[in-house]
Amino acid sequence: MLKKSSFIAAAVLVAAAALHADNIVDEIIARVNDQIITRAELEKAKSQAQDELKQQFPNDWQAKWNEDQKDVLRGLVDRQLLLEKGKEVGITGETEVVKRLNQLRQQMNLASIDDLEKEAQKQGVSFEDFKETIRTRVVTEQVIGQEVGSHIHITNDDILEWYNKHQKDLEGQEEIGLSEIMVSVPAPKPAAENKDNPSAGQPEEDPAKVAEAETKAKQLLDQVRKGAKFEDVAKKNSEGPTAAQGGTLGNFKRGELAKDLEDKTFSLKPGETTDVIRTKQGFIILKVIGHRAAGVPPMKDISDRIREAVYSERLEPSARAFLTKLREQAYIDIKTGFIDTGASPNQGNKPVMLAAAGDGSKPVRPAKKKKRFLVF
Repeated sequence: MLKKSSFIAAAVLVAAAALHADNIVDEIIARVNDQIITRAELEKAKSQAQDELKQQFPNDWQAKWNEDQKDVLRGLVDRQLLLEKGKEVGITGETEVVKRLNQLRQQMNLASIDDLEKEAQKQGVSFEDFKETIRTRVVTEQVIGQEVGSHIHITNDDILEWYNKHQKDLEGQEEIGLSEIMVSVPAPKPAAENKDNPSAGQPEEDPAKVAEAETKAKQLLDQVRKGAKFEDVAKKNSEGPTAAQGGTLGNFKRGELAKDLEDKTFSLKPGETTDVIRTKQGFIILKVIGHRAAGVPPMKDISDRIREAVYSERLEPSARAFLTKLREQAYIDIKTGFIDTGASPNQGNKPVMLAAAGDGSKPVRPAKKKKRFLVF
């Protein structure tokens, strides 16, 4: 379960970034068509990028930041170009935003979107800003997917070639993927202390509560074995922290589970479930959702994963080329002292500044043949 205290991390670190941006002079540092990028936005983006690196790479985030910080302005220009492209091709991202908000609500075990908004307000996060951050990410992702990803074609020969080149990377230990349904047992209440018999003061479980939990767990297992979807039963009935995700626990290699659980699960095939197992927390049912043998897995078992890997490898340079093309079709002006590391040598389309510098006026574009650009 995603703790409510981690909302800001899950909320793309909007509030933390905004706090850093508040004290920055609102100075225009770049113009992208009829939009501007301010120093405050740049500092906010830097702060957000640092916070994300700290979460992903807590031990060496500084080294990664030293590499990435030069590209922060590039990312802001990229974002604006993609948002404009999204508007041009009719991508709004509205449906996906609602979906992602609902997923976050479920992860936080909140009853409604209104509750999610209240939780944001408690932590000082503007819910509208938060939604707009998600919408921006959704639109940029969908534009790249539609305009770039849809043109990437991967053949079976591509998959075979990747498989043969990455044998060492693919080699691994035996591993299983697990999901759970948990039925908890109430924590035992401390017994009255007995000076003559100290052990008598140890907490004791309520036998009736234990029996009730075991009965419920067996009933849920019976539902699964009669055809109910494990994930649906977990979402509706599991009392563990993974309920909102359909009980998904993750992958485990040999030696990473308690010996009893390892013995009960590594002997199963994908799709099979254990009997009800007693644990300190209560009773659990485990389902094996994947079982990988030691060594290099057969290509047929991982062809989908390889396809995704090849797609990712090709997407980045293709997206960069697409963004370079957008730059060449756009009017972009970067203030002296700031660098757009994604600039194209063929860019050269800078607006003619008719107003006095620093008055915040928009640039006037010279006439151009491309009809989709308007003079403003």
